[in-house]
Amino acid sequence: MAKITAAVLPGDGIGPEVIECSLPVFDRLGVDIDLKFGDIGWEFWKKEGDPVPQRTWDLIEKSDVTLLGAITSKPHAQGLKELDPSLQDQNLKYVSPVIQLRQKLNLFANVRPAYSLDHQQSKKFRMTVIRENTEGLYAGLDFSPIPKDLFDFIQANKNGLNNWQLDGEDDGGAAIRLITKNGLRRLLKFAFEWAKKYNYQRVTWSDKPNVMRQSGQFALTILEEVAKDYPEVDWEVQNVDATAMWMVKDPGHFGVIVSENQFGDILSDLGAGIMGGLGLAPSSNFGYENAYFEPVHGSAPKHAGKMKVNPMAQFLTISLLLEHCGYMEESMRIKTAVNKVLKEGKTLTYDLGGIASTKETANAIIQNC
Repeated sequence: MAKITAAVLPGDGIGPEVIECSLPVFDRLGVDIDLKFGDIGWEFWKKEGDPVPQRTWDLIEKSDVTLLGAITSKPHAQGLKELDPSLQDQNLKYVSPVIQLRQKLNLFANVRPAYSLDHQQSKKFRMTVIRENTEGLYAGLDFSPIPKDLFDFIQANKNGLNNWQLDGEDDGGAAIRLITKNGLRRLLKFAFEWAKKYNYQRVTWSDKPNVMRQSGQFALTILEEVAKDYPEVDWEVQNVDATAMWMVKDPGHFGVIVSENQFGDILSDLGAGIMGGLGLAPSSNFGYENAYFEPVHGSAPKHAGKMKVNPMAQFLTISLLLEHCGYMEESMRIKTAVNKVLKEGKTLTYDLGGIASTKETANAIIQNC
Protein backbone atom coordinates (compact mmCIF):
# COMPACT_ATOMS: atom_id res chain seq x y z
CA MET A 1 0.00 0.00 0.00
CA ALA A 2 1.26 3.50 -0.86
CA LYS A 3 2.84 5.56 1.87
CA ILE A 4 0.54 8.12 3.53
CA THR A 5 1.63 11.70 4.16
CA ALA A 6 -0.32 13.19 7.05
CA ALA A 7 -0.30 16.78 8.24
CA VAL A 8 -0.44 16.61 12.05
CA LEU A 9 -1.77 19.77 13.70
CA PRO A 10 -1.60 19.32 17.51
CA GLY A 11 -3.49 22.53 18.34
CA ASP A 12 -4.11 23.98 21.79
CA GLY A 13 -4.62 22.95 25.41
CA ILE A 14 -4.70 19.17 25.77
CA GLY A 15 -4.31 18.71 22.01
CA PRO A 16 -0.50 18.34 21.89
CA GLU A 17 -0.26 15.87 24.78
CA VAL A 18 -3.08 13.67 23.46
CA ILE A 19 -1.55 13.69 19.97
CA GLU A 20 1.90 12.82 21.37
CA CYS A 21 0.54 9.85 23.33
CA SER A 22 -1.47 8.46 20.42
CA LEU A 23 0.89 8.72 17.44
CA PRO A 24 3.03 5.68 18.41
CA VAL A 25 0.06 3.52 17.37
CA PHE A 26 1.13 3.93 13.74
CA ASP A 27 4.42 2.17 14.46
CA ARG A 28 2.68 -0.49 16.52
CA LEU A 29 0.40 -1.24 13.57
CA GLY A 30 3.20 -1.10 11.01
CA VAL A 31 1.50 1.61 8.96
CA ASP A 32 3.77 3.30 6.41
CA ILE A 33 3.04 6.95 7.17
CA ASP A 34 5.04 10.17 7.03
CA LEU A 35 3.92 12.53 9.80
CA LYS A 36 4.54 16.23 9.09
CA PHE A 37 3.82 18.62 11.96
CA GLY A 38 2.21 21.99 11.41
CA ASP A 39 1.15 25.08 13.35
CA ILE A 40 -2.45 25.86 14.22
CA GLY A 41 -4.39 27.42 17.07
CA TRP A 42 -4.69 30.18 19.59
CA GLU A 43 -0.97 30.77 20.20
CA PHE A 44 -0.44 31.56 16.52
CA TRP A 45 -3.38 33.94 16.57
CA LYS A 46 -1.81 35.77 19.52
CA LYS A 47 1.70 35.91 18.05
CA GLU A 48 0.99 36.25 14.34
CA GLY A 49 -2.61 37.37 14.04
CA ASP A 50 -3.53 34.19 12.18
CA PRO A 51 -4.52 30.88 13.82
CA VAL A 52 -3.82 29.04 10.54
CA PRO A 53 -0.60 30.47 9.08
CA GLN A 54 0.03 30.18 5.35
CA ARG A 55 2.78 27.61 5.99
CA THR A 56 0.12 25.33 7.46
CA TRP A 57 -2.07 25.64 4.38
CA ASP A 58 0.98 24.74 2.27
CA LEU A 59 1.55 21.66 4.42
CA ILE A 60 -2.08 20.57 4.15
CA GLU A 61 -1.96 20.96 0.37
CA LYS A 62 1.07 18.66 0.16
CA SER A 63 -0.45 16.01 2.44
CA ASP A 64 -2.88 13.17 1.76
CA VAL A 65 -4.84 13.72 4.99
CA THR A 66 -4.84 16.00 8.02
CA LEU A 67 -4.99 14.88 11.66
CA LEU A 68 -6.09 17.56 14.10
CA GLY A 69 -5.73 17.75 17.86
CA ALA A 70 -7.95 20.17 19.79
CA ILE A 71 -8.56 23.85 19.09
CA THR A 72 -9.27 26.79 21.40
CA SER A 73 -11.70 29.49 20.29
CA LYS A 74 -12.70 32.54 22.31
CA PRO A 75 -15.16 35.41 21.86
CA HIS A 76 -14.21 38.17 19.44
CA ALA A 77 -13.48 40.85 22.04
CA GLN A 78 -11.29 38.56 24.12
CA GLY A 79 -9.43 37.46 21.03
CA LEU A 80 -8.52 41.03 20.18
CA LYS A 81 -7.31 41.70 23.73
CA GLU A 82 -4.93 38.73 23.61
CA LEU A 83 -3.28 39.76 20.36
CA ASP A 84 0.35 40.81 20.52
CA PRO A 85 0.47 44.62 21.07
CA SER A 86 2.13 45.08 17.67
CA LEU A 87 -0.97 43.59 16.03
CA GLN A 88 -3.64 45.39 18.03
CA ASP A 89 -4.28 48.18 15.51
CA GLN A 90 -4.33 46.07 12.34
CA ASN A 91 -8.09 45.43 12.31
CA LEU A 92 -7.61 41.68 12.39
CA LYS A 93 -10.57 39.30 12.72
CA TYR A 94 -10.35 35.93 14.43
CA VAL A 95 -11.94 33.07 12.51
CA SER A 96 -11.95 29.63 14.10
CA PRO A 97 -9.37 27.30 12.51
CA VAL A 98 -11.99 24.56 12.31
CA ILE A 99 -14.32 26.83 10.33
CA GLN A 100 -11.42 27.91 8.12
CA LEU A 101 -10.49 24.31 7.34
CA ARG A 102 -14.05 23.33 6.52
CA GLN A 103 -14.76 26.39 4.39
CA LYS A 104 -11.47 26.75 2.51
CA LEU A 105 -11.10 23.02 1.83
CA ASN A 106 -14.83 22.75 1.01
CA LEU A 107 -15.33 19.93 3.50
CA PHE A 108 -19.11 19.88 3.38
CA ALA A 109 -19.79 16.67 5.35
CA ASN A 110 -18.95 16.29 9.03
CA VAL A 111 -19.16 12.58 9.89
CA ARG A 112 -19.72 11.59 13.51
CA PRO A 113 -20.01 7.84 14.18
CA ALA A 114 -21.72 6.77 17.40
CA TYR A 115 -21.87 3.13 18.44
CA SER A 116 -22.14 1.03 21.56
CA LEU A 117 -18.85 -0.04 23.10
CA ASP A 118 -18.16 -3.04 25.28
CA HIS A 119 -18.73 -1.14 28.52
CA GLN A 120 -22.33 -0.49 27.40
CA GLN A 121 -24.30 -3.71 27.55
CA SER A 122 -27.80 -2.29 27.94
CA LYS A 123 -28.23 -0.80 24.47
CA LYS A 124 -26.62 -1.99 21.26
CA PHE A 125 -26.57 0.55 18.47
CA ARG A 126 -24.57 1.72 15.45
CA MET A 127 -25.33 5.03 13.82
CA THR A 128 -23.59 7.89 12.03
CA VAL A 129 -24.64 11.52 12.25
CA ILE A 130 -23.70 13.42 9.09
CA ARG A 131 -23.85 17.17 9.51
CA GLU A 132 -23.67 19.77 6.76
CA ASN A 133 -20.55 21.82 7.35
CA THR A 134 -20.65 24.97 5.24
CA GLU A 135 -24.08 26.60 5.29
CA GLY A 136 -27.31 26.37 7.33
CA LEU A 137 -27.57 28.58 10.40
CA TYR A 138 -23.75 28.58 10.63
CA ALA A 139 -23.26 30.12 7.19
CA GLY A 140 -21.88 33.27 8.83
CA LEU A 141 -24.97 35.40 8.22
CA ASP A 142 -25.20 36.41 11.87
CA PHE A 143 -25.74 40.08 12.71
CA SER A 144 -25.97 42.50 15.60
CA PRO A 145 -26.89 45.23 15.04
CA ILE A 146 -29.20 44.13 12.25
CA PRO A 147 -28.20 45.57 8.86
CA LYS A 148 -30.70 48.20 7.69
CA ASP A 149 -31.85 46.28 4.60
CA LEU A 150 -32.47 43.18 6.69
CA PHE A 151 -34.18 45.25 9.41
CA ASP A 152 -36.51 46.81 6.83
CA PHE A 153 -37.24 43.37 5.39
CA ILE A 154 -38.11 41.98 8.83
CA GLN A 155 -40.40 44.89 9.60
CA ALA A 156 -42.11 44.60 6.23
CA ASN A 157 -42.77 40.89 6.71
CA LYS A 158 -44.41 40.92 10.12
CA ASN A 159 -47.54 38.88 9.65
CA GLY A 160 -49.63 40.09 12.52
CA LEU A 161 -48.88 37.04 14.63
CA ASN A 162 -45.45 38.20 15.75
CA ASN A 163 -45.26 40.34 18.85
CA TRP A 164 -41.59 41.19 18.79
CA GLN A 165 -40.66 44.85 19.18
CA LEU A 166 -37.76 46.30 17.21
CA ASP A 167 -37.44 50.06 17.43
CA GLY A 168 -34.23 50.11 15.44
CA GLU A 169 -31.32 48.12 14.08
CA ASP A 170 -29.56 48.16 17.46
CA ASP A 171 -32.50 46.52 19.23
CA GLY A 172 -31.82 43.00 18.04
CA GLY A 173 -29.67 40.38 16.40
CA ALA A 174 -30.53 38.15 13.48
CA ALA A 175 -29.11 34.97 11.94
CA ILE A 176 -30.14 33.57 8.58
CA ARG A 177 -30.43 29.83 7.89
CA LEU A 178 -29.07 29.53 4.36
CA ILE A 179 -29.59 26.21 2.59
CA THR A 180 -28.87 25.77 -1.10
CA LYS A 181 -29.80 23.22 -3.72
CA ASN A 182 -26.17 22.36 -4.41
CA GLY A 183 -25.29 22.17 -0.71
CA LEU A 184 -28.23 19.91 0.17
CA ARG A 185 -27.90 17.68 -2.87
CA ARG A 186 -24.24 16.88 -2.27
CA LEU A 187 -24.86 16.34 1.45
CA LEU A 188 -27.79 13.98 0.90
CA LYS A 189 -25.98 12.07 -1.83
CA PHE A 190 -23.03 11.67 0.53
CA ALA A 191 -25.38 10.37 3.26
CA PHE A 192 -26.99 7.77 1.01
CA GLU A 193 -23.60 6.67 -0.32
CA TRP A 194 -22.38 6.33 3.28
CA ALA A 195 -25.42 4.19 4.11
CA LYS A 196 -24.66 1.90 1.15
CA LYS A 197 -20.95 1.65 1.90
CA TYR A 198 -21.39 0.79 5.57
CA ASN A 199 -24.56 -1.28 5.26
CA TYR A 200 -26.99 1.00 7.07
CA GLN A 201 -30.61 0.23 6.32
CA ARG A 202 -32.08 3.69 6.91
CA VAL A 203 -31.32 7.36 6.27
CA THR A 204 -33.13 9.84 8.55
CA TRP A 205 -33.38 13.47 7.44
CA SER A 206 -33.74 15.44 10.68
CA ASP A 207 -35.11 18.96 10.33
CA LYS A 208 -37.97 21.14 11.61
CA PRO A 209 -40.31 21.33 8.60
CA ASN A 210 -43.43 21.81 10.73
CA VAL A 211 -42.05 25.22 11.81
CA MET A 212 -39.57 26.18 9.09
CA ARG A 213 -42.18 25.36 6.48
CA GLN A 214 -40.71 26.92 3.36
CA SER A 215 -37.07 25.97 3.79
CA GLY A 216 -38.19 22.61 5.16
CA GLN A 217 -40.27 21.92 2.05
CA PHE A 218 -37.37 23.04 -0.13
CA ALA A 219 -35.11 20.50 1.59
CA LEU A 220 -37.72 17.74 1.36
CA THR A 221 -38.05 18.23 -2.41
CA ILE A 222 -34.32 17.73 -2.87
CA LEU A 223 -34.33 14.74 -0.51
CA GLU A 224 -37.04 13.07 -2.59
CA GLU A 225 -35.04 13.65 -5.78
CA VAL A 226 -31.83 12.20 -4.33
CA ALA A 227 -33.56 9.23 -2.68
CA LYS A 228 -34.87 8.02 -6.06
CA ASP A 229 -31.29 7.03 -6.95
CA TYR A 230 -31.06 4.77 -3.87
CA PRO A 231 -34.14 2.51 -3.91
CA GLU A 232 -32.34 -0.05 -1.75
CA VAL A 233 -32.03 2.40 1.18
CA ASP A 234 -35.06 3.26 3.31
CA TRP A 235 -35.45 6.90 4.32
CA GLU A 236 -37.62 9.00 6.60
CA VAL A 237 -38.10 12.58 7.78
CA GLN A 238 -38.19 13.39 11.49
CA ASN A 239 -38.54 16.58 13.47
CA VAL A 240 -35.19 17.24 15.07
CA ASP A 241 -36.60 17.24 18.60
CA ALA A 242 -38.18 13.84 17.98
CA THR A 243 -34.86 12.57 16.64
CA ALA A 244 -33.15 13.69 19.83
CA MET A 245 -35.69 11.85 21.97
CA TRP A 246 -35.52 8.62 19.97
CA MET A 247 -31.72 8.67 19.90
CA VAL A 248 -31.90 8.35 23.68
CA LYS A 249 -34.88 5.97 23.90
CA ASP A 250 -34.14 3.71 20.93
CA PRO A 251 -30.73 4.42 19.35
CA GLY A 252 -30.86 1.09 17.52
CA HIS A 253 -33.58 2.53 15.24
CA PHE A 254 -31.12 4.77 13.43
CA GLY A 255 -28.58 4.20 10.72
CA VAL A 256 -27.48 7.45 9.08
CA ILE A 257 -28.91 10.67 10.51
CA VAL A 258 -28.30 13.64 8.22
CA SER A 259 -29.07 17.26 9.03
CA GLU A 260 -28.24 20.87 8.34
CA ASN A 261 -25.44 22.53 10.24
CA GLN A 262 -26.90 23.61 13.58
CA PHE A 263 -29.26 20.67 14.05
CA GLY A 264 -26.45 18.30 13.08
CA ASP A 265 -24.13 19.99 15.55
CA ILE A 266 -26.57 19.31 18.40
CA LEU A 267 -27.46 15.76 17.36
CA SER A 268 -23.84 14.73 16.86
CA ASP A 269 -22.94 15.76 20.41
CA LEU A 270 -25.99 13.90 21.65
CA GLY A 271 -24.67 10.86 19.81
CA ALA A 272 -21.36 11.28 21.61
CA GLY A 273 -23.21 11.41 24.92
CA ILE A 274 -25.07 8.19 24.17
CA MET A 275 -21.75 6.62 23.20
CA GLY A 276 -20.27 7.52 26.58
CA GLY A 277 -19.04 11.11 26.33
CA LEU A 278 -16.87 13.38 24.22
CA GLY A 279 -13.78 11.49 25.37
CA LEU A 280 -14.93 8.63 23.13
CA ALA A 281 -16.20 10.60 20.13
CA PRO A 282 -14.23 10.68 16.86
CA SER A 283 -15.06 12.63 13.72
CA SER A 284 -14.03 13.17 10.14
CA ASN A 285 -14.71 15.90 7.61
CA PHE A 286 -14.99 15.20 3.89
CA GLY A 287 -15.17 17.10 0.64
CA TYR A 288 -14.66 15.95 -2.91
CA GLU A 289 -10.86 16.21 -2.68
CA ASN A 290 -9.82 16.73 0.94
CA ALA A 291 -10.40 15.20 4.36
CA TYR A 292 -9.37 15.95 7.91
CA PHE A 293 -9.89 14.02 11.12
CA GLU A 294 -10.33 15.30 14.67
CA PRO A 295 -11.60 14.20 18.07
CA VAL A 296 -14.59 16.32 18.96
CA HIS A 297 -13.68 17.17 22.53
CA GLY A 298 -12.44 20.69 23.17
CA SER A 299 -8.99 21.89 24.13
CA ALA A 300 -9.85 21.84 27.86
CA PRO A 301 -7.18 24.40 28.84
CA LYS A 302 -7.75 23.83 32.56
CA HIS A 303 -6.53 20.26 32.10
CA ALA A 304 -3.59 21.07 29.83
CA GLY A 305 -0.30 19.61 31.01
CA LYS A 306 -1.92 17.40 33.65
CA MET A 307 -2.00 14.24 31.51
CA LYS A 308 -5.45 13.30 32.82
CA VAL A 309 -7.78 13.47 29.83
CA ASN A 310 -9.15 10.58 27.82
CA PRO A 311 -7.19 9.80 24.62
CA MET A 312 -9.71 7.28 23.26
CA ALA A 313 -11.44 9.77 20.95
CA GLN A 314 -8.08 10.53 19.38
CA PHE A 315 -7.38 6.83 18.83
CA LEU A 316 -10.81 6.27 17.32
CA THR A 317 -10.21 9.31 15.10
CA ILE A 318 -6.95 7.73 13.90
CA SER A 319 -9.00 4.61 13.21
CA LEU A 320 -11.24 6.66 10.91
CA LEU A 321 -8.19 8.10 9.16
CA LEU A 322 -6.74 4.63 8.55
CA GLU A 323 -10.07 3.36 7.25
CA HIS A 324 -10.25 6.29 4.83
CA CYS A 325 -6.72 5.46 3.60
CA GLY A 326 -7.55 1.81 3.02
CA TYR A 327 -6.03 0.31 6.17
CA MET A 328 -9.19 -1.53 7.14
CA GLU A 329 -7.60 -4.23 9.32
CA GLU A 330 -5.43 -1.73 11.19
CA SER A 331 -8.43 0.52 11.73
CA MET A 332 -10.39 -2.35 13.25
CA ARG A 333 -7.46 -3.29 15.50
CA ILE A 334 -7.62 0.15 17.10
CA LYS A 335 -11.37 -0.14 17.71
CA THR A 336 -10.89 -3.62 19.18
CA ALA A 337 -8.09 -2.39 21.44
CA VAL A 338 -10.19 0.52 22.74
CA ASN A 339 -13.03 -1.88 23.43
CA LYS A 340 -10.74 -4.22 25.32
CA VAL A 341 -9.35 -1.46 27.50
CA LEU A 342 -12.88 -0.26 28.25
CA LYS A 343 -14.09 -3.73 29.09
CA GLU A 344 -11.12 -4.53 31.36
CA GLY A 345 -11.60 -1.21 33.17
CA LYS A 346 -8.08 -1.15 34.61
CA THR A 347 -6.64 1.87 32.82
CA LEU A 348 -9.49 4.33 32.44
CA THR A 349 -9.24 8.09 32.82
CA TYR A 350 -11.28 10.15 35.27
CA ASP A 351 -14.21 10.76 32.91
CA LEU A 352 -14.86 7.01 32.81
CA GLY A 353 -14.49 6.56 36.56
CA GLY A 354 -10.81 5.60 36.58
CA ILE A 355 -7.57 7.15 37.78
CA ALA A 356 -5.23 6.38 34.86
CA SER A 357 -3.25 9.11 33.13
CA THR A 358 -3.58 9.98 29.46
CA LYS A 359 -0.32 8.18 28.74
CA GLU A 360 -1.25 5.08 30.73
CA THR A 361 -4.52 4.71 28.87
CA ALA A 362 -2.83 5.40 25.54
CA ASN A 363 -0.13 2.81 26.25
CA ALA A 364 -2.76 0.22 27.17
CA ILE A 365 -4.55 0.80 23.84
CA ILE A 366 -1.30 0.61 21.87
CA GLN A 367 -0.25 -2.61 23.61
CA ASN A 368 -3.63 -4.17 22.81
CA CYS A 369 -3.25 -3.29 19.12
